Amino acid sequence: MTSNSQPSNDRYSRQILFAGIGAEGQRRLLSSRALIVGCGALGSAQAESLARAGVGKLRIVDRDFVEFSNLQRQTMFTEADANDRLPKVIACANHLRKINSDVLVEREIADVNHSNIERLIQDCDVVIDGTDNFATRYLINDACVKHNVNWIYGAAVGSYGVTMTIRPNVAPCLRCIFPEAPPAASAPTCDTAGVIMPIINVVAAVQISEALKLLTGHFENLHNSLMQFDVWRNEWRLIAVGTPVKDCPTCSARKFETLQSDSREFAAVLCGRHAVQISPSHPARIDLNLLGERLAGAGEVNCNDYLLRFRTGEFEMTIFQDARSIIRGTDDIATARSLYAKYVGN
Repeated sequence: MTSNSQPSNDRYSRQILFAGIGAEGQRRLLSSRALIVGCGALGSAQAESLARAGVGKLRIVDRDFVEFSNLQRQTMFTEADANDRLPKVIACANHLRKINSDVLVEREIADVNHSNIERLIQDCDVVIDGTDNFATRYLINDACVKHNVNWIYGAAVGSYGVTMTIRPNVAPCLRCIFPEAPPAASAPTCDTAGVIMPIINVVAAVQISEALKLLTGHFENLHNSLMQFDVWRNEWRLIAVGTPVKDCPTCSARKFETLQSDSREFAAVLCGRHAVQISPSHPARIDLNLLGERLAGAGEVNCNDYLLRFRTGEFEMTIFQDARSIIRGTDDIATARSLYAKYVGN
């Protein structure tokens, strides 16, 4: 972040001219903090839009690194980022700094789970969903309802997208609309059905429009619906969501099950990537250089400031400073755990 205390009025002049924002709305944006959970296709589009709009503080959290398959739709990243296997939040922050140096970007290379979600949403004025799974969305929903933080759900696959704005204690929460996650393998994913960039742009644009309304206090202009679009079939639907469900376990009974310590899964198959993520059962910090020296005789090692890549036989392990590892080459959790124990330790 630069030392500029007063951003040039020219930067935001066209946005200030817009009646819905104006000078007062711009001041609100500059003093706001937004959390973006997930920095893939949706998250990178969200981050760029919020930075250009002048949201003063962006907290971005993501567990993954940039790969070439991301570049078709994840607009924040370049071939150099993929070659360097940079963590997405680091690459994103590097580019945002060049877009708007007056925005403070708080980088979190982490897997969002019960142990950190409440800290991550702390002091945030809005939370924006850039994730790719319902487990994390239910986690966000529980934390935001518990702490009364507005958040904006969004998803995209193929040419179809959906979004909904959640205002705890005012509008239905995610559990009101989706009491249970879709059964495994019942719905297409980006890895099975693909995804085209236009639907990413549409979903992210609506999410950011809603975020700007929330941050500037224009609640009367929220769309108050489950909004669905299909850019290939030229379909656009708004489904009224009504009021919070009386027997909702989250916003009515206030049972925040995903925030309990026994709800965390420390190993997870990453859909469509032939990979498993292993997380330590307790917070940890790894000296990547020392680990690299230890592994040098067992396989091919490449290391940067944020992660270590280790290839042994048919497996590739990407190990982060927080002791997480993404193990590529298997969908079997037992195999992944065995490799983690063998090369990283318990």
